[in-house]
Amino acid sequence: MCGIVGAIAGRDVVPLLVDGLLRLEYRGYDSAGVAVLNGGIRRVRTVGRVAELRARADAEHLHGFIGIGHTRWATHGGVTEANAHPHISCDEIAVVHNGIIENHEEQRTRLRKLGYEFESQTDTEVIAHLIHFHFSLSGNLFSAMQQAVRELVGAYAIGALSIKAPEVLVCARMGCPLLIGLGEGENLVASDVSAVLAVTRRVVYLEEGDVAEIGRERVSIVDRDGAPVQRKVHESDASLASMELGTYSHFMQKEIHEQPRALTDTIEGVIAEGFVPGLFGAEAASVFKDINAVKILAAGTSYYAGLTARYWIESIAKVPVSVEIASEYRYRESVPNPRQLIITISQSGETLDTLEALKHAKSLGHDNILSICNVQESAIPRASRLVFYTRAGAEIGVASTKAFTTQLVALFIFAATLAGQRGLLNAKRESEFLENLRHAPGSVQHALNLEPQILEWAKVFAGKQHALFLGRGIHYPIALEGALKLKEISYIHAEAYPAGELKHRRPRYPHAAACGHSLAHRACHPGATLGLSHRPAARHRRGQAAQSCQIRDGGIVHSCHSGVVP
Repeated sequence: MCGIVGAIAGRDVVPLLVDGLLRLEYRGYDSAGVAVLNGGIRRVRTVGRVAELRARADAEHLHGFIGIGHTRWATHGGVTEANAHPHISCDEIAVVHNGIIENHEEQRTRLRKLGYEFESQTDTEVIAHLIHFHFSLSGNLFSAMQQAVRELVGAYAIGALSIKAPEVLVCARMGCPLLIGLGEGENLVASDVSAVLAVTRRVVYLEEGDVAEIGRERVSIVDRDGAPVQRKVHESDASLASMELGTYSHFMQKEIHEQPRALTDTIEGVIAEGFVPGLFGAEAASVFKDINAVKILAAGTSYYAGLTARYWIESIAKVPVSVEIASEYRYRESVPNPRQLIITISQSGETLDTLEALKHAKSLGHDNILSICNVQESAIPRASRLVFYTRAGAEIGVASTKAFTTQLVALFIFAATLAGQRGLLNAKRESEFLENLRHAPGSVQHALNLEPQILEWAKVFAGKQHALFLGRGIHYPIALEGALKLKEISYIHAEAYPAGELKHRRPRYPHAAACGHSLAHRACHPGATLGLSHRPAARHRRGQAAQSCQIRDGGIVHSCHSGVVP
């Protein structure tokens, strides 16, 4: 969850770098740093918040016309100032980096033999020395970056500067997002558009393998083969206001409450046109009529959205569906089916594991690929034949909220559209589905209106160290998502199970029984039909001294119990 920002301008860039890093704080980090050219490479790094970095930079009167900055989430090496970015090689090259270099140990050994000394435990310092080595041979920073990345294995977004090339920044991208912001007499590089919006809305998204040289008035880009290329300039429609906290206590609360608006924006097209294949692209009608199976590839929250969609697609469209974690799909032998539709789901459109899974599917002969994504013109949609964009807006909170619910809506729209193409959606049922979609934002708002009560329930559960989420049928993946959210936000242990697996008097999961009074139990009922067979499991957990809360469809709290129930 690291962040990169760099700038070259005819004015002091330190405020641009620090403000950009502040806008990247939502990504999560444990340390931060900036480096600028000013008679040499001047660097300030801190463990802690960007606000502390700003104070240090002000105290040291840091300023310069070209610089790079970074927020780091520790991967290689501990949370120390020595491991914080930027990293410097021989007082001549400074580098920031997102991603993981898989062959860093081999490169470290090689560079040590060449006389380079290492001051950190990071893989990033390897990049700095490697660029310096090639720069010492060629005298050209752009060429040195190209040579260096050819020797790296892994994922990276890199920004670099040199005291011997004070007129340019260089950057490279493989597997991690990176873009260039085009200003007036000044240009920027960043890992997210939010870092450049205060300066410009004109951005160029680098593609896999691209290396770029950035001056104040020009940008040069070469592809992975070293051939000069022109990348499309996009006008970002993101607003700074959407990325500000406003009246909310934190970004998670803000984005939870933005869900009704996000859902309304996402369903706007289908409400106006109905379940027409054109919503997914010009070729969707012919693709949908020919498929005989669906495979969904996704990671994390998007994977749980896919698990939920399997119920809808198989029930409504009568097409078999498999759902796989993207990072696992490409590491096993699978049976290709040219008539199978591959669906990739990603909020950012840059999720590396999902992108690599998409490439693997293509290598197996799967040409029919639909991406469901929130960011236009990102890598995954560009690599897909069909696209459906959710309209969740910028997602600042680390734990996904509105992206998940808009993905669910998009997948339901797909299920209904596919059913229509297969002759399984009559006018009456289509009307019912459309009416339900119209009411979805209001239903979500109704649930959000329960926030005062939920805050009180949270106080009751706050002392618990474990949580068990139970769900039956389509609510099992929702339970999985609930457990993930609790882990992401509170860092306490949480798990989810199908409700039927805990309805027996003898627990199948001994650790669940061992948690005793420290366990909070939450049950999601999908309605009367399945709710009856759900109740024994809920009673069983309450009988083991767990504190429980049961929730029915429509946001109604069914019951809340504490202690042993006979």
